[in-house]
Order: sequence, then structure tokens, then C-alpha cells
Amino acid sequence: MTLKKTIFGKISPKSIVHSGNGLFFAQNMMYSHNITVYDRKYQLVKTIDDAVDLAKYSQSKFQGKHQGAPVEAAFSHQGDYAWISNYQMYGGEFKNPGDDECDPSQKTDNSFLYRVNTKTLSVEKAIEVGSVPKFVAASPDDSLVLVSNWCSWDLSVVDPNQNKEIKRVRLGRYPRGIVINSASEKAYVAMMGTRDIATVNLTDFSVGWLKDIGNAPRHLILDPMEKYLYATLNGEDDVAKIDLSTGKVVKKVTTGAAPRSMVRSDDGQFLYVVNYHANTVSKVRASDLKVMENVKVNENPIGITYDPETRQVWVACYSGSIMVFQD
Repeated sequence: MTLKKTIFGKISPKSIVHSGNGLFFAQNMMYSHNITVYDRKYQLVKTIDDAVDLAKYSQSKFQGKHQGAPVEAAFSHQGDYAWISNYQMYGGEFKNPGDDECDPSQKTDNSFLYRVNTKTLSVEKAIEVGSVPKFVAASPDDSLVLVSNWCSWDLSVVDPNQNKEIKRVRLGRYPRGIVINSASEKAYVAMMGTRDIATVNLTDFSVGWLKDIGNAPRHLILDPMEKYLYATLNGEDDVAKIDLSTGKVVKKVTTGAAPRSMVRSDDGQFLYVVNYHANTVSKVRASDLKVMENVKVNENPIGITYDPETRQVWVACYSGSIMVFQD
């Protein structure tokens, strides 16, 4: 992996996600209050402010301008829309924000999911979800958008055609990463406050479990054949490979301190994992979980995405930069 470019600016990227069409969205949380959008030439295309007038989006109970705090993004299948979660909202009626240590009994404020049009690069919808929404996943058939709510311990199910939450699925302590299978029938949700991964049937929303996977599962990826599920285990510095036919872990590998997000190459041969406290990115061979390479990066790498057209890996460093590697 060779460093091609380091992007700086007034950014604090919590995540970086490729649209599939050559745009890269960096979500800059409450420290910068925006989403910065880049192209394949590493140029800043637009800075999208997270301040919105919620009343304009059929949210009449909220008056005046409110700010968000962009965390994660997911794109619709054709890349026409980006769905952006906001850790919390600021202003007006929002007086009881959640935090990283919370539970539903505290009744912390709900937050909002933004829909950004990738042609106009503007917020055009705001949908109320749970408290401290973290990860977002759009189903491959574009029928649902799922949001993991950290403080309300549940999963928001959003209908993108109605642009509203249609169901809330109770899960438990600290849901985080989500991956949906190609048939749009099942979602896997990493339960970071446990050792388990929830399985959610997207037809009847019943919940099952992959038990005792490892300490604090955070991010999930399916292999192209959907035989295996990969999970970063933030609490034990490992990545786990799970055989979905048995629900059992077949192998683990240590990548570095606090593995957070990961992405796979388009052919499924490699995983790229950011290790938050080690300040490294690990390239891992998916077949046997062998670490092929560890690359030093700027402080606190937390988000990562992959562009199959250029075979480049984009890394979001929370300390204030985005690093692009050629592989």
C-alpha cells in the first residue's frame, strides 16, 4: 500500500464512504458540523453544512435552525442518495443529548437521519430516528434503510419511499455496525456492548443471535458469497471470521489496538482494517486472515472505504485528515 495523498482542512472525519460513483463523503461530527465531499482527484467538491430547518422537512414540532453531528453514511444502490446519521441535534427542543455511556431509561433525545441528494449535494430530507444513531445501511433493493441507535438500544427501520421510520426493533446494549445480505432479507447488527451479533429478519423483524463472537463487535462485512461474516472486535484487538452455516467463529487474527471500521476489496480477497489506538491500517487476506501488511497512518484512524475503479483505500483519521492509499 502506497500513500498517494493526504487531505487536510477543517475536518474531523468520523467516517469516509464511497458513493460508488466517484464521490467520497466524510462525516465530520459535532467538531466541524459538516460533511465534506471529495472526488477521485482528491478535490473538495462541496462542504455540506449540518444545520437544517427541520420544519421544512415535515417536522413541524421543531422550530428554527438546528445543527446535527454527522457520524456515518450509506448510499442507495445507484448512489443517488446518501443517508447520514447524526450523533445528536443541537438547538431548540433538544435538551437531553445522549453520549457514549447511556441507556434507554435516561430518555435521551431522538436524533435525525439526513437524506442528501448526490446530484445537488444538499440535504433534502430529515427523518427522526432513535437516540444517538450510529451506523446506517441501505438494503440492496432500496426498500429499507436501517439505523443503529446507540442510546435507545434499538434499530430504526426507515422506508425510503415514505421517508419515515416505520418500525423500531429492540436489540439491547449498544448496537453499532450493520450489514444486509444481497437478497435484502436479513441484517446483521454488531452489539458493541456485548459479545454477540444480532440477526434481524427483514420480513417479520424477528431477532436471532450469533452468540459469543468476541468482545465488543463493532463493524461487519459479508464475503461475496455470503458464506462468512467478518467482525472487528474492538474490545480484544481482533478480527473474527464467522461461518454463517454454523454461527461459529472459525478464526481470529490480531490486527492492532482497537480495530474499528473495515472494508473489503471488490473481489473479496482482502480486508482493510483501521486500528484506532495503534494508528495503523491492516491489510488482511480474507481466506485465512493472514495480516499481509500494517501501514502507519495519522492519529486515530476510524473510518475507511474502497474505490474498486482505482483500487484505492481512503482512511479517515479523526485527528483531522484523510489519507488515500494505492493498493
